[in-house]
Amino acid sequence: MSNKPVALVTGGAGFIGSHIVDLLLEQGSEVRVLDNLTGGRLQNLEHHKANPLLTFHNLDITTVELNHPIFSDVDWLFHMAGIGDIVPSIERPLDYFHTNALGTARIAEAARNANVKRVVYAASSSCYGIAAVPTNELAPIDPQYPYALTKYIGEQTLFHWHQVYGLPVNSIRIFNAYGPRSRTSGAYGAVFGVFLRQRLAGKPLTVVGDGMQSRDFVYATDVARAFVAAAVTDKVGEIYNIGAGNETANRVLVDKLLALLGKDESSVQYVADRLGHDRRYSVDITKITKLGWKRSRSLDEALEATVNWYRDNRWWWEPLKAKK
Repeated sequence: MSNKPVALVTGGAGFIGSHIVDLLLEQGSEVRVLDNLTGGRLQNLEHHKANPLLTFHNLDITTVELNHPIFSDVDWLFHMAGIGDIVPSIERPLDYFHTNALGTARIAEAARNANVKRVVYAASSSCYGIAAVPTNELAPIDPQYPYALTKYIGEQTLFHWHQVYGLPVNSIRIFNAYGPRSRTSGAYGAVFGVFLRQRLAGKPLTVVGDGMQSRDFVYATDVARAFVAAAVTDKVGEIYNIGAGNETANRVLVDKLLALLGKDESSVQYVADRLGHDRRYSVDITKITKLGWKRSRSLDEALEATVNWYRDNRWWWEPLKAKK
C-alpha cells in the first residue's frame, strides 16, 4: 500500500481547483478529480496528463453514488465544486440550491460513509454581504444573492455533519482570487476577470464611477496553499478567510494591467455608477497566517505572471478575441 496521501478534489478541473491539484501533485499526493465539466475544463489539467498520480472522473456532485470508490481511502477532500456566478443565481435560484446546497450535503454524506480524514470547503466571502473592513471571520453573515446564500448553506451543512457525525471539516472563505486559468466572468473572476476579458478581446476596460472601489486580490497559488494548510492542520471545525490582506482600488488595478497589456486612447471607458458601487473589500488574514500561511508574491509580480500565462496559452483566450 502506498504511503502517499490520497486527495479528492471536487471541481478539480476548475480555476482554483486545478491549482490545488497542481500543488498536491507537486507534493507527491495521489489526486482524484471529480468534475462534471460544467464550469471546469480538461485543458486546466492537460499539463498533468502523463502523471500516474492523477485520475479524472466525470461525475456530478448531485448524483454521484454515496459509496462510489472515488471516496475510498481519501485523506483530504477539497470540495470546490459548485455554481459560481452571481447574476444567474438571481434568475435560477433553484439550480443553485440543487448544486451548492444539496450537492454539498451529498458530498458530506459520502465523506462520512467513507471515513474521509479531512474535508476542506471552498466557501465564499460573499456570505458577509457589505461588511466592515478589514473583514474577519466573526463579521455578521448577510448574503445578498442566492449564490451567496447557497454557498453559505453548503458551509453550514458541512459543519452540521461535523457537529452531529464528527466529520472533520474546515472552511476557507475566498475573497477575490485571480491568476492563470482565472474565470473571466462570475464570482471568482469578478473585477479582475472582467478587465482581463475586455482587454484580451480588444475592448476598453470599463471602469464604474471614479474607480476607487477596492477589492482584496489574492493569487490562485496562494489560495491553493491555504487549502492545503487547512487540510494538514490538527484544527477542525474552523473557518478561515483568505485574501492578500490589503486592498487595491479598481483604478489602480486597471493601470497595472494596462502597463502589462499595452495602452492606447481607447483603453479605458468610464461609466456612470447607478448601483452604488463605492464599496471597499479588505480581509483580515490574521487567522490563516497562524497556520503558517503567507502571501508568496506581490500584486505586481503575480499580475505579470498571470498576464504572461495568458499570452503563452492561446487556447484559453483566443475564443475571447473571436467575440470582439
